Amino acid sequence: MSRGLIIFVVVAALLGMYGCSSYNGLVDKDTNVDKYWSQVQTQYQRRADLIPNLVRTVQGVANFEKSTLQSVIEARASATSIKLSADQLTPENIQKFQAAQDQLGGSLSRLLAVSENYPQLKATQNFSELQAQLEGTENRIAVARNDFNTAATDYNKSVRSFPNNIFAGIFGFPRKGLFEASAAAQNAPTVDFGTQK
Repeated sequence: MSRGLIIFVVVAALLGMYGCSSYNGLVDKDTNVDKYWSQVQTQYQRRADLIPNLVRTVQGVANFEKSTLQSVIEARASATSIKLSADQLTPENIQKFQAAQDQLGGSLSRLLAVSENYPQLKATQNFSELQAQLEGTENRIAVARNDFNTAATDYNKSVRSFPNNIFAGIFGFPRKGLFEASAAAQNAPTVDFGTQK
């Protein structure tokens, strides 16, 4: 055998082993992103499942603002209509999903703020329990989104790093989108205790 052929065989074997390792590493990270995406979906579904009970409880109070309830119902319908599978987690799709969820979160915040004007509503045990469950669910959503972003960032770094980016391109491992802070979170709330003139 010629020396050139031996070198070629050794180099090809090394590249083949590294390619398998690189591919398997990308599959592992992609699977991890899928796992955390399912946790995000589970928490958003939990919130969506609580909303009908909250709306029915609030509807039981006479003279409650119908437009506020309607906006919550419509936002829930919009948020639950966007279904993303793990292979659809492009930055654009994540942004659409997040926008619908942010709209629902804003509607729920307005509902809870308006409920402050109804002491008989706040006094009901069912409303208090649902409010506490929603608050807990919002915390779970934040944790799930953070965990997803961590996994997706790790995956994205692997997909963009050389030489993994070559294998990612060949085997179809696109970048994943990340959750970002909502536009409303960019502005700090103004606190005024009536001391300004």
